[in-house]
Amino acid sequence: MSAIINASIEVSGLPKEKFVKAKNGKIYYNFTVGINEETRYGNNCSFWDSQSEEERLAKKPRNFIGNGKVVWTDGKIILAEKEEKVIADSTSKSSTIEEDDDLPF
Repeated sequence: MSAIINASIEVSGLPKEKFVKAKNGKIYYNFTVGINEETRYGNNCSFWDSQSEEERLAKKPRNFIGNGKVVWTDGKIILAEKEEKVIADSTSKSSTIEEDDDLPF
């Protein structure tokens, strides 16, 4: 399951307040990618600012920041599942914790 997407993002219009500084000092910008079966102007991928649940429920308009196109796929793309992290508890048995944050780091 794999695909390759070529894209272009217009960075001068990115809202600076949405940049996130990680513990390691690197700067990230969270955005969402949508892939459509139809194409428009030769592109079938859209990129927009990630929205909070409150923004989505309030139906706040998306801030589109770029577009692109799928240039290759093996035809087997499937939905991603949340990863589980295994930790040891106090009795030396292991338990799983589901990752639940939206941070990319």
